[in-house]
Amino acid sequence: MNFISLMEIIGTVAFAASGALVAIDKRLDYYGIVFLALITAIGGGIIRDVIIDLELPAAIENPVYAVISAVTAVAVIVFYKWATRLQHLINIFDAVGLAAFTAIGAEAAVKNDVFSIFVVITLALLTGTGGGILRDVFVKEIPFVFRKEVYAAASIAGAAAFIPAFCWLGEEAAMYICFGVTLVIRIMSIKFNWHLAKVKTGVAIYEKAAGKKRK
Repeated sequence: MNFISLMEIIGTVAFAASGALVAIDKRLDYYGIVFLALITAIGGGIIRDVIIDLELPAAIENPVYAVISAVTAVAVIVFYKWATRLQHLINIFDAVGLAAFTAIGAEAAVKNDVFSIFVVITLALLTGTGGGILRDVFVKEIPFVFRKEVYAAASIAGAAAFIPAFCWLGEEAAMYICFGVTLVIRIMSIKFNWHLAKVKTGVAIYEKAAGKKRK
């Protein structure tokens, strides 16, 4: 097992745990919890493989990651109170998963002889963030990646770094560089609470002014 595969397993556990925790917070039943854990962990890869037009998505053809996700969901159900205390650790593992899935998505593009910059970044981004988007859509929330923190942007930056690295250093080195760039940016955004700018609407301006008055 290589380094990226190990990180992919860690990320799968983190993604599945986050899906299960959201499902529990939304008061879904056991099936709903396991389903949301699965879709969070492997949904992005399935979207990628459908776009690539694989005969069968990798997550279905080789169900090991689905099994890992289901086992993680059961563990979260059993140890829910303990799991909620490890949210910070889950966030770190989630960053590892984002980085690993971004690198795997970029690699999938070049392995299928697609070298377009736009396609490489798109497949990397979908693999890294697609499951989380599906999770939030299923529970009727605005997807996390659209409203908080530097998350999708970290994936895009990693995928962008993959392209020149692939041209100059080869596929394996490009995957590690993509992984490293994505992980560093995501971890830094957690540590320093980085967020992308938002449009200042009338409501936001009013709330800001009201907050200053209360102080």
